[in-house]
This record gives sequence, structure tokens and C-alpha cells, in this order.
Amino acid sequence: MHRHILVLWLLFVLSPDSSAASATLQVAYFEADASPPVGSPMFYQLNEEVLMPLSARGVVLLGSGQPIVLCAVDWIGIADSAHTEWRNVLAEAAGTSPARVAVHTLHQHDAPGADFDAEAILAEHGLAGKRFDNHFIRQTMSRVAEAIQATLQAPQTVTHLGTGAGRVEKIASNRRVIGADGLIQYWRGSTTNDPDARAAPEGTIDPLVRSISFFHDDRPLVVLSYYATHPMSYYLMAKAHPDFVGMAREQREQALGVPHVYFTGAGGNIAAGKYNDGSHENRQIFADRLAAGMQLAWESNKITPISATDVAWHHEDVALPLADNLDEVKLIETLDDKNVRPWDRYKAACCLAWIHRCQAGGKVSLGCLHLARVRSLHLCGELFVEYQLAAQQLRPDDFVAVAAYGDYGTGYIGLRDSYPQGGYEVQPRVSLVSPDVEDVLMSSISRLLNNQTE
Repeated sequence: MHRHILVLWLLFVLSPDSSAASATLQVAYFEADASPPVGSPMFYQLNEEVLMPLSARGVVLLGSGQPIVLCAVDWIGIADSAHTEWRNVLAEAAGTSPARVAVHTLHQHDAPGADFDAEAILAEHGLAGKRFDNHFIRQTMSRVAEAIQATLQAPQTVTHLGTGAGRVEKIASNRRVIGADGLIQYWRGSTTNDPDARAAPEGTIDPLVRSISFFHDDRPLVVLSYYATHPMSYYLMAKAHPDFVGMAREQREQALGVPHVYFTGAGGNIAAGKYNDGSHENRQIFADRLAAGMQLAWESNKITPISATDVAWHHEDVALPLADNLDEVKLIETLDDKNVRPWDRYKAACCLAWIHRCQAGGKVSLGCLHLARVRSLHLCGELFVEYQLAAQQLRPDDFVAVAAYGDYGTGYIGLRDSYPQGGYEVQPRVSLVSPDVEDVLMSSISRLLNNQTE
């Protein structure tokens, strides 16, 4: 009798229709306020007013092993141990492993940042609370955790997946215009007033905004959007605002009545400079242009059935090579010099935090969500757009979307050939990794896309 029961139990466990094979795919959308209080430091200035609320939002996917959490925050960057703590807190709220949590920022500049290690260094030099507000940062993490716990009480069943792409007109342009000598000829920031720089071609960009949508039958549940550019029209206003990307996100939410999560792609060397002279009216113009591209992506949706067995999360922690032009002694001297402008002292602390992390063997977390033949690649730092284009070329027959600005400790991440070209993005204290980073990251991207991680 006992043997008969054991056989029946084994048949049930090993049946393709049991356990994970028959699990239902579910999604839970969460959102929490991430706006800094008045008087709290943002990355560049103290906040005087919240012109438009900042948010932290994302999804929890259920049914394929432990829950998978994707989160996007309207901040400039979350770095080092702050990024680790964000993932830990969200993982605990979702009942999952931190390895299955991706936290990104959109990189707006009238917004806060987070780096607990740099803040500790600043505090040692009499600059506590000048650049980072740890109390507010942890309050925000708690709000997001509470939002996750609340939404997990009523997740929604996913039956279909939608993927689409739409061209965005006259926003993105490459910041680095290379001359005939192979060096930077013009540099275009988010705002550019040099007529020759603005007249130069767009350069290498990814012109498409991509969307991944979850459906229950024909009812959309949530839309994820991905577009590669710096997200600023104008900034340094001392007034918190999610800029044109947040405005476009809201426009599409209102148009569809469906929650939207936006991820900034590999836009480290991409900005609106060719099309932007800094006029304040351009914020709405760019929001409209991005929203139009998002609408095209929605209208081009290819909708296919999906189940929990089609879903997987692949994760890898990688050690990135430390830039060899960072001088720890000089950075400490900068921190100790009260005659140096505060911005340079703040930046020195961020560099020291990254140096100490690398010296201690620290790694950055990368991940990739697999949804049948769809890939959502989750990467670190201010990546150059070429990493995104390379990822798409690695799986040309699949739909590949890229979210950058995960762990912000690295600063800019260029290509091997970018560093001898010069330009802002590869300067010391701006890019904290060496040119060897290209080999490390490209190898990891390939493994993540192709199911080759451990």
C-alpha cells in the first residue's frame, strides 16, 4: 500500500502538467512616491519644490520559481551599497532572493541620488547630508517595500505578452561627434548652443522605443517601455521633476488607462543636444515626441500567448576593472581642501567609494528576464549605446530591450576605443572603469542573453 502511494506521488511530481509546468504566470504592479522633501539634497542642489512627483514603480512576476522584481526610480542614480540595500529590501518584501531583483534609475537630474558609501566618506570630512539624505532614501525604500507587499495581495493572471517598437523623432543624438583625426570634434550635452555641433548628424543612436506589455486575454495589465537617451530637457532648477520621460509616461498611462514603467536604456553617450537649446518649452515638445513613439510601439504590438514555463531570470555578478587614472591620494586631498568647490569634494567621495569597493572585491549585479523569445536585459552604469546595439545583434531574431542605470557606482562605461578619443564621458572621476570593461561586459551580456550563466 505504501509503495503504491509512493508511485502515485512520483507520477504526480514528475508529470509535465504538475508543479512549475502548470504554474500560472502572474504580475503585480507597484508604485510609491519618491519625491524628496523640501530642503532635502538632490544630486546637484537642495530641493525647493516638487514641480511634478517622482515615483518608484515596477512589477513583480510570479509563477516561475521565486518572484522576479523589476523596479525603476525617478532618481539620477543609486550606487554601491545603497543599490545592494535597495535590492535586499525589495527582495524581502517580495519574498525572493536579491539576485532576482533589478533596481534602476531613469537618471533625471533634478532628482536625488543614493550612495551610502560616499555619504559615509563625506561625513568623515564634515559634509554629512550635503549630497545624500540617507533618512529620506530609506524612507523611500520602505514605501516601495510596502507597495510591493500590498500589491502581492492581488496579483493578476498573465495569459499573453505584447512586444512593439516605435521610432522616436528628434530627441536622441550622439553626444560625441568624432572628427577626421579620430578625436572628439564636438560634444553635445542635453543642451547644446553651438550651431556647428547641432548641425552635425545624429550619429550612432537607437531610434526605437521598445515596449513589453502583459495581458490577461485582451486586457492590458502593465506596459514596460525602454528608450536610450539622457532624459533631460533642462535642469538645475532646484525643483524636483521627472522631466520629459516622466511626462511621456504619464501621457501614455492616461491614454490607455494602464500603468506604465519606463526604463532608460544605454544612453550614456546619447542626449537631446542636437535638438535642444535648453528652451523650457522643449520639455513638453520632447514629452510629446516620446509619447508618440510609445504610441507607435503600442500600435505595433505583436501579442502572443505566454505561460510561466516561458519565463526565466538569469543573473550574474561581475567584477569590473578599476580605472587606472584614479589617484586615491589626490582624491583624499580634494576632500580635505575646504577651498575646493563642494561639487568636486562630493565627486571625490563617490570615486573613493568605488575604489574601496573594487579593492574589496566588490561586483556589480546584472540580469536578464527571458520571456519566451523576448529578452529584457538589466545592466549597470551609464552605458554607451553600442552595448545596447550589440546585445540586439547577438539575438537578431528575438526582441531585446535594454535597461541601463542599474548600479550607478561605475559612472560612465565607454567602449575600449572611446577612451583614447577623449571627451567628457571618459574623463577621470567620470568613468571609473578601465577600457578593459568592454570585454568583461560584452562577455557577460552574451551569457545572460544565451542562458549561459550559472
